[in-house]
Amino acid sequence: MLTADLVILTIRDGTLCLLVVERGNEPFRGCLALPGGFLRGDESIGETAARELSEETGVDAEELHLQQVGVYSAPDRDPRSPRVVTCAHLAIAPGLPLPSAGSDARAAQWLPISEALELRDGLAFDHDEILRDALELARAGLQFSTIATAFCSPEFTISDLREVYECVWDVELDRSNFHRKVTEAEGFVVPTGRRRSTVNGRPAALYRAGDATSLSPPMMRPSR
Repeated sequence: MLTADLVILTIRDGTLCLLVVERGNEPFRGCLALPGGFLRGDESIGETAARELSEETGVDAEELHLQQVGVYSAPDRDPRSPRVVTCAHLAIAPGLPLPSAGSDARAAQWLPISEALELRDGLAFDHDEILRDALELARAGLQFSTIATAFCSPEFTISDLREVYECVWDVELDRSNFHRKVTEAEGFVVPTGRRRSTVNGRPAALYRAGDATSLSPPMMRPSR
C-alpha cells in the first residue's frame, strides 16, 4: 500500500510551526503524527498529497509550495499489513488557519517546530525522520531558491522575509546586510510601489515575489 504524508509548515506569531494530528485509530492511537492518507485508485501520489492538504488545511495545493521530500520504505516503518510505503511531501504557506481534524484523527494542531523535535515519545511511525528531512530541505531551499517567499503573503516587507529566514534557520540576521542581499538578488523580490504603516518609524516598502526560482549568489546560512 502507498500513502502520502505531509510536512506542512507555516509561521504563526513569529514561530515556525508544524501541523500535526492526534491519531484516532491503531496503530499509534492517541499519538501525534503527520497528516496523510492512502493513495486512491484514480489518483497519482501528487494528487493524494494535494487532496490530503486540502482536507487538513482547506488550502488548494496550487496556492502554495508543495514538493516531494522522499520515499520511505523501511520494512518496519509501519506495523500494518500489507506493507505500507509513503511518499512524503513538504508544504509551505503563509498564515494558515486553525486546522480541523480529518476523518481518522481525533484532533489537529499547530505545534512549534522546537516542540515537535523534542516530543518525549516522538511522532508516530517514522515521522520524526520525515520531519527532519523535510526541515533540512526547507533550510537548504532558503539558501539556493526563492522558497522563502512561499511563507509570505502576496505583498510583504523585507522584515517579513527576514523573519522567515530567522524562523526557519533559527538564527538572528543583520538587518541591513539582509536587506542588501535580498534587493540585489535578481528576480528575488519586486517592489510594488506601496507601503505598509508601522507602529514605530516610517512606512515600510512592500514587495512581491519575483520570477526567479533560484538565487545567485545563494543566501548562505550562517554557522551557529
